[in-house]
Amino acid sequence: MQAKIKKVELRNLQIEDYKELKKSMIKSYPELEDSYWKEEDIEKILSMFPDGQLVILADKKVVGAAFSLIVDEVLVDKNPDYAKITGNFTFSTHNPKGEILYGIDVFIHPDYRGLRLGRRLYDARKELCEKLNLKAIVFAGRIPNYNKHAEELTPKKYIEKVKRKELHDPVLSFQLSNDFHVMRIMKNYLPGDSDSKEFAVLLEWNNIYYDESPQLINTQKSIIRIGLIQWQMRPLINLDALFEQAEFFIDAISGYKSDFALFPELFIAPLMADYNHLSEPDAIRELAKYADPIRKKFQELAISYNINIISGSMPYLENGTLYNVGFLCKRDGTSEMYYKIHITPNEVLHWGMKGGSQIKTFDTDCGKIGIMICYDVEFPEQSRIMADEGMNILFVPFLTDNQSGYIRVKHCAQARAIENECYVAIAGCVGNLPKVNNMDIQYAQSAVFTPSDFAFPSTGIKAETTPNTEMTLIVDVDLNLLKELHEHGSARILKDRRTDLYEIRKINS
Repeated sequence: MQAKIKKVELRNLQIEDYKELKKSMIKSYPELEDSYWKEEDIEKILSMFPDGQLVILADKKVVGAAFSLIVDEVLVDKNPDYAKITGNFTFSTHNPKGEILYGIDVFIHPDYRGLRLGRRLYDARKELCEKLNLKAIVFAGRIPNYNKHAEELTPKKYIEKVKRKELHDPVLSFQLSNDFHVMRIMKNYLPGDSDSKEFAVLLEWNNIYYDESPQLINTQKSIIRIGLIQWQMRPLINLDALFEQAEFFIDAISGYKSDFALFPELFIAPLMADYNHLSEPDAIRELAKYADPIRKKFQELAISYNINIISGSMPYLENGTLYNVGFLCKRDGTSEMYYKIHITPNEVLHWGMKGGSQIKTFDTDCGKIGIMICYDVEFPEQSRIMADEGMNILFVPFLTDNQSGYIRVKHCAQARAIENECYVAIAGCVGNLPKVNNMDIQYAQSAVFTPSDFAFPSTGIKAETTPNTEMTLIVDVDLNLLKELHEHGSARILKDRRTDLYEIRKINS
């Protein structure tokens, strides 16, 4: 019969709890002789690692507990039995500088089971693991229902059936539901455990926030601030006028301590007015001569304003071939070039452009990012490859001349955020541009899109600009939310792919 509770408390174990603790342990392990811990053992483990010993109280009565040590990862790899992992109950294996939080016991009094009190203990252990920056929680779990199936099933087959929910095991089923995964089967782990036939399952929960080499300075941030520039097309008399306008926006965005500034696709098109008397292919090739001066200037601005600049895109001539490219100018002074991979029919027809041939992600001081130019975002394979390489934020500079073109970019960008479990930032040009052929009108509503789950906006839109108005948009995105989503989201799209049936890969690496 389940007990009725007025108040539940979770806290660290104290030596004064021992008498109540002993009673609950005896009730919890009736099949094991001397199932309770001796008082001197409790005193010893509390003196060594008080934070790792937890109890659940129901109306001031100890009804459950979880005990832990910190051990070296190499000890876990040696497949130790219970005596070895505890140092024959001396707890000499405890190492405050170890990598693993090892669970050496957890129980709930049988009268208090079914109230999810065990889940509270496990959640508290996970919080402790994250707080102490430990790599994982590991423990060996009993399989007490195995004795009922031992004649027809090996331990491996039994575990597989429990995983598929064809069988229920009161311990293993609970562990699997708490995001632990099976590492291996252990023989002769706990002598006298006849219910488990002395088998145990080594289980692991990985700390997704573990930092192998924590730094005091230059640490990678979890909150990244993005500045989007919704650029108004306007006549510009020369390159210096473009630099003046660009620096104005970079100054404004960096003033809010943004980590990135994103410019739109082909935002330098006003400079093509001087070549409007030429054919469209010749005019765009004249514009390409500005690419290198722009890269150099944006590198200077990235250093001066301590911001990573994504330069939208511009035409670029390489061995006589015309590409649509942009530059990632990092605040450390370095730069990298990215290509538009998929070229629109209009770009081919009017300008004779060609698509790039390299899909890549970029390492920054804010983590790994991807950059795709406009039409690229309408092809899901490209961003999926980037997601497989660890991309957290996808930047999409775009240029669309009407609302229908914009809608394609918008909805495809939102789809990329959901399916790749990442943030997607898009920035476009607005307004009209007279005296430049093939660049007459523009339509844009810049935005930052998110995955669709409880931690994110219900619309999947973090923020967006006013349509067709020159402005900036500054948005914070939290990379830790993506880590949670990858591991614990209500839908885990990247994890649940059937890679046994299909794959997406680069042809040329």
